[in-house]
Amino acid sequence: MLIPASAGVSFKHTHLDDILADRDPVGFFEVHAENYMGDGGFPHRALERIREDYPISLHGVCMSIGGPEPLSRDHLARFKALVDRYEPGLVSEHLAWSTHDDVFMNDLLPLPYTDETLSHVCAHIDEMQSFIGRRILLENPSTYVVFENSTISETDFIREIVSRTGCGLLLDVSNVFVSATNHGFSPLSYLMDYPLEHVCEIHLAGHAVQEDDEGETLLIDSHDTRVAEAVWNLFEIVVKQAGPVPTLVEWDSDLPAWPVLKSEAAAAERILDDVATTFLMGKRHATAS
Repeated sequence: MLIPASAGVSFKHTHLDDILADRDPVGFFEVHAENYMGDGGFPHRALERIREDYPISLHGVCMSIGGPEPLSRDHLARFKALVDRYEPGLVSEHLAWSTHDDVFMNDLLPLPYTDETLSHVCAHIDEMQSFIGRRILLENPSTYVVFENSTISETDFIREIVSRTGCGLLLDVSNVFVSATNHGFSPLSYLMDYPLEHVCEIHLAGHAVQEDDEGETLLIDSHDTRVAEAVWNLFEIVVKQAGPVPTLVEWDSDLPAWPVLKSEAAAAERILDDVATTFLMGKRHATAS
């Protein structure tokens, strides 16, 4: 199933019964690929039931596209098996690295934005797209440190990746807000320089507020609370510029009751609907003129 320009949520097994009992839940569901790389069991039975009625987006978190080492052929094969089995409407991965030698780290680590990094990221995306037979979307990172040896801005780095590989983009607006706060730049300026014309999906999520060793505010992309008001405001600005696209509310830990998660998706849906109406009226006006 193709994914409509509507709001969806992360699928969690604890919500399965509530979803099935809900006559009008959400537009789509997204799952992390690595949670379904076993051959069977309850996770697959639950996802198969959801897939009967709803489109899904398959989101990878461990491909380590930004890593210097070759992509794992075993991981690629397992990922492709999921793509073939569930035929997701969208497929995505992160602009990050998470492996070194045989060590798999439970984090999405940032990259130096250099010509050398750009070349091997593009090579990995080409390899992944070729192997699974699908175009992927690449998600911008949330970062807590930056590299002094970076020579390319993040937005230009992402723009060049799209140009070289033909991939699409998954714009995580929450990641932009987290990174901007942590590093002291304007999230709106970043978004206005972002290649919005290539965005095929948007992510929204809650974040945690902490302090670093110097007592400065540090935001953590925690996915364990409601979307912040500032992020909602940025989201509305983005979709007014780019138009409505499938939008996911991520909530991965400290899970709320189903009505709470659904209410977050409903808030995103209202913004998408308002923007869609404006876009439609604009097109009619342009045609009439």
